[in-house]
Amino acid sequence: MMDDEGDYVDFMVKYKDWISIRRLAIRPDTRPEEIVFHLAGVRGAMDSKSFLMLGINTAPLDALAAKLTEGKKKSYEDLGQAIASLSGPETKRAVDDACKDKRELAPIAKTYLLGKVITDLELDASINQKVMSKIFPDLKVRKPLGRTKKKVIESPQ
Repeated sequence: MMDDEGDYVDFMVKYKDWISIRRLAIRPDTRPEEIVFHLAGVRGAMDSKSFLMLGINTAPLDALAAKLTEGKKKSYEDLGQAIASLSGPETKRAVDDACKDKRELAPIAKTYLLGKVITDLELDASINQKVMSKIFPDLKVRKPLGRTKKKVIESPQ
């Protein structure tokens, strides 16, 4: 939590080797879109880990989503075609591979697959930071702290 008594968004998670800390102090000059952008980042962090925490192997679902959306355009017509393809045996195999011995997780794996198809077609079913930064160019995703790449300086020849 933050020290001051003002409004804030404070999100912290430590679960096994995953740590996520997202903080935003809300001041009188903080715009609503800054708050929504921050909350979209929190949601993105949760979404990216939730399926993995449950033990769902997302790789076969990612591969199927890529196959179903390959060569398709950002359109609702192509989205409809991709979604219609989800009722086939290939989807059952991918979901089985994703869930292994945890068949009860199949509905959640299908939810992941549907979301992946939508995002692979560059469509959105929720607010995310990518969309927010297109609408509000001053809002940028901050790079996480940590190691940075060394600059390679080539010698003149």
